[in-house]
Amino acid sequence: MEIRVLRYFLTIAREGSITNAANFLHITQPTLSRQIHNLEEELGQQLFVRGSHSMTLTPAGMILRKRAEEIVSMTDKTEAEFNSMVNSIRGDIYIGGGETDAIKLIAQIAKDLRENYPCIRYHLYSGNSEDVTERLDKGLLDFGILIQPANITKYDYINIPAKDTWGVIMRKDSPLAKKKSIKKEDLLGVPLICSRQAIAQEQSENEFTEWFGKDFHKLDIITTFNLIYNAAIMVDAGIGYAITIDKIANTAENSSLCFRPLNPRLDSGLNIIWKKNQVFSSAAELFLQKLREHFNQ
Repeated sequence: MEIRVLRYFLTIAREGSITNAANFLHITQPTLSRQIHNLEEELGQQLFVRGSHSMTLTPAGMILRKRAEEIVSMTDKTEAEFNSMVNSIRGDIYIGGGETDAIKLIAQIAKDLRENYPCIRYHLYSGNSEDVTERLDKGLLDFGILIQPANITKYDYINIPAKDTWGVIMRKDSPLAKKKSIKKEDLLGVPLICSRQAIAQEQSENEFTEWFGKDFHKLDIITTFNLIYNAAIMVDAGIGYAITIDKIANTAENSSLCFRPLNPRLDSGLNIIWKKNQVFSSAAELFLQKLREHFNQ
């Protein structure tokens, strides 16, 4: 007996006629009649009493209905269990990146994915591009989020549809806070707290040094940082002004700090990268698939 034919049999028993069952199953009446006739021959028993417009079960048919319901139910349960095993993707995904508001986009993908795959765990590492690529090359990360410009020629990547805006974080009672934006000349002669990415040695790979131009060496950089949290504390203490990107430090109305963008405006794009020919875990492979779907790449 085929499971498919048992399903046909149960449908006729439920619907009460070949016509209704054929319509429900989306097959022709002759095909359905032939399948039931073959089943009766295989079992050597008549299963239905056929009327002009209805079909009712014989005693043998009633016995088969009980057994068929058990068989079909067990088949469905077994298939569901094996599908669950296939779909129970679990594992760890390691993501590194600089501080950026774009992490919200990644977080939303992780949240959506976790609703269907609750056994996936995420591990986040914060650092500048050098830190992230080093850990990526060593296999300690699956993915890295880099703020452009960065050398990504040896990696596969997806462009993140977001921009980070550069500017200055300062106390709200500082002189520069009265300005709507910060020009190059405003930064000369004031103590600066700069992200290490903002003062990278190679100007060809650094937008801020290029933005400032030939007088970059005149800046009074008293502190460098790789994470804004501690830098913001130093700004709040009145030590200096922090060159960084927007939306990663608390500059809300209830904060003592504020952000002013650079003028002319300086924006940086972002990439999420991974090693070429990387062999991913099933969890990381699924995450990459969702990244591509979300960002249409």
